[in-house]
Formats: sequence, C-alpha cells, structure tokens
Amino acid sequence: MSSKHLLIARLLSNRKAARVAFLLLMPPLFLLLGPGQRLTRSQDWFSTGINLGAPKIRLAVSEFPPRSVDQALVSLTGVFNKVLWNDLDNSGIFDVVSKSYYPLKPPQEPEDVVLQNWTDPPVTAQMLVFGHAEVTGSSLVVTARLFDVKNASNPGILAKRFVVMMNEPSTREAAHRFANEIIQTVGGGIPGISLTRVAFTSNRTRHPEIWVTDYDGYGPRPITNFGSISLTPRWSPDNSKLAFTTYILGNPDIFLFSLETNRRIPFPRYKGLTTTPSFAPDRKRIALCSSMSGDPEIYVSDVNGYNLQRLTFSPGVDISPTWNPKTGNEIAFVSDRSGSPQIYIMSADGTNPRRLITGGGDASSPSWSPNGLLVAFNWRVTETGTYDVYVVEIATGRIIQLTHDAGRNEHPTWSPDGRHLAFESTSSGSRQVWTMLADGSNPRQLTFDGENWNPNWSN
Repeated sequence: MSSKHLLIARLLSNRKAARVAFLLLMPPLFLLLGPGQRLTRSQDWFSTGINLGAPKIRLAVSEFPPRSVDQALVSLTGVFNKVLWNDLDNSGIFDVVSKSYYPLKPPQEPEDVVLQNWTDPPVTAQMLVFGHAEVTGSSLVVTARLFDVKNASNPGILAKRFVVMMNEPSTREAAHRFANEIIQTVGGGIPGISLTRVAFTSNRTRHPEIWVTDYDGYGPRPITNFGSISLTPRWSPDNSKLAFTTYILGNPDIFLFSLETNRRIPFPRYKGLTTTPSFAPDRKRIALCSSMSGDPEIYVSDVNGYNLQRLTFSPGVDISPTWNPKTGNEIAFVSDRSGSPQIYIMSADGTNPRRLITGGGDASSPSWSPNGLLVAFNWRVTETGTYDVYVVEIATGRIIQLTHDAGRNEHPTWSPDGRHLAFESTSSGSRQVWTMLADGSNPRQLTFDGENWNPNWSN
C-alpha cells in the first residue's frame, strides 16, 4: 500500500472503511471480458450513439479585427479571437480550417464577404464566422456573425452584438456565449458547453481541497480551504451546489457547499463513514455511501440529508452511486460483492440489481451519459496492462476503449452535451485533469499546478 493509501486508511475507522479508500484511490488488478461483452476499437457505432456520427462541418473562423489601435481593445480582441477559436475547435462538430488558407483581409461586415473566397479551395468552407470589435464609451462591443457561405441567396445564420466590460473575464464570456450560440444552432439543438465548469480535487496548496475551473482550464479557484482531505466533488443539477467528501472532522463526512452564497449548507453527520455523494436529477434526493450499518452500503436521502432509505444489503463495499440523468430511475454503483470491485445497476428504490461489466478484475468510477444510454468507467485489461477509460453501451453490452497506453486514466465524467469527457491521467508525468471528445480523440490537459484528480463536470 502506498503512503497515500495508508494515510486514508488511518483516517478511516475500521478495516471495511479502509477498503472503501481502496475503491476511491486504488490501483487496479486485471480484467477479462465476460460472455456477451465485446471490446472493439471500431468507433462508428459509438460516434453515432453520442451524436458525433454526422460529418463535421468545415468551418472558417476569421479573425475579429479591432477597429482602433487602443491597446486595451487590441489585447481584449486577441483574447476574444483565441477563446472563440478554441471553443469551436473543441466542440466535436466542426473541422476548423487553418487560418493560413484565409484571405489576407478579414471581413468585418456582410458586404465584405466574397463567398467564393471561402467556398473555393484551399478554404473550401461550408460556414464562416466573422465580425469586429470596438470600444463604445467604457464598454467592449463585439459584433459577430455566422454565414452559410454555400447559400449565396441568404447566407446569414446568426448576427449577435455583445456589449461587455473592458476586462478579460467579460471578454471570455462573450466569446463563450457566441460559441455556444453557433454550436446549438448548427449542432442539432444541443447546447454548447463553453460556459460549463469542472470541479476537482487538487493538492496545489499542500492539502487535497475542492477546486473549480472553467471548462477550458481558465480561472481555477478553491472552494474549500480546510487544511484536510476533501474528495469526490459532485455538482447539483442546477449547478448551485457542490457535495463532496471531507475528513476535516476526522471522519469522512459529506459536506454541501452553496456556490451562490459561498457558504456551507448544513448536512447531517451519520455514524461511520459517509462518502461519494450524488445528486438525483430531480434535485430532491442524494445518493451516498454510508457504513452506519457496519458495511458500506448505498443509501438515498432527501437533499437535506434526512429520510434515509437503504438500497443495498450485500456483504462487502457498495460505493460511488451515480444516477441515470435522463430518467432518474436507475443508479449505477461499484460493489466488491463478487470478490473484486465491479459496476452494477439497480432501480432507484434498490430493486433489480444487476452487474453491468461481466468481466473479472476491477471496474469502477461509473459515470452515466446525459442521454442515459452509456456508462463511462475505469478498467484495466491484461492485453495493455494499463488503467484506461472505457464506455459501455448499456442496451447491447458493447464496450469501447477511449484511452490507450498512456499512463493511468481514471474517474471519467461526462460533459452535459454528451460530446466530451473529463478524466484524470498521469500521461504527462503527474496526475492531472484532462478532457477529450467522447470518442477518445482530441485530448487536452486542463490542470497543471500540483496534482489534480476526481473531476466532475457541471450541468
């Protein structure tokens, strides 16, 4: 056992509680696929299942020029251009054309757009984003447009005007908002994720604390400053609260924190350990793990922690519940009732438990996709000898591997659009939070300071 595991075990009250710490932080053992479950590298079925099956739209994103040489305007326009480009390039639905192919003079107004310059090679775009930025009074004003350059008779799709304060956070928000408008308009009506956030655990201030950052890694800020161990942050469905596990009182307990008031919300302390909270999609219930009965089991309570209902009754450890966000009628969880940690699904009242991953070895950290059809999880297969992120299609049992032979990859969490996953990885040398498209492509490192893990994506 590593020093980290020994520290967690000492903070827990008994042997079975120490096994819970292993489920939260342990290295995996081995895995074999079970009957009827198929592991495949072909991603066609999976891309279609997560709304990535349609061909990507070839998009040109022209520079938004500043309309004066004001130094602040020039700087903030550069921020807007960079953020907008990154949002659209990371969306999963666009093939963003390299700027090296663009005409030398960027268009600012509709009359500046010569459609043939954008539809013909080498650009060969289907759509064009363009506009300009200026200062009006004390505000930054960005005029932004989206054209369908293949539709010569009526190319205009979007025209937006953003009036924001002359600072970087406001400028970034304007770029995020326009990116979201574009993505929702041409991406099948699914809202963009540019204004979402990721909560995670970080030891950058020595002790593991709960932190939150923008979805692209900008503006990380601490939520806790307990000088203790805090883990497993989980967002409420309306993003107004975080629930997490903390050892500040010497025993693992669940705390709730309001992001609206920046204050702790009262939540009862139970006998034994209490950990891995998960909000129900109806915002009225919380699932959690508690050892009040002796064994760590799954319980559901009101959102205030009262009216507990025990859902599992098996010997061993049951932990890490997560709700089906589409229906709220099912809960996935981790149990070692078969001898090693595996993922199970049960009805929200505890009935009809069934094993989801039928292979041996260790499988943990389930995360349910927004459409309720897929579960992402940790797995280690003997062929690779590494701990990687996988996705299983619940209806068919088909499994796909998303990360490959690059460090340890764990604790996946879905973005609300179902097109992305955040996860923790040691592929860069230390444990950090990364994001990727939900087919495993386009990995991007999100955190860099200290070590960072246990990500959870906001709604």
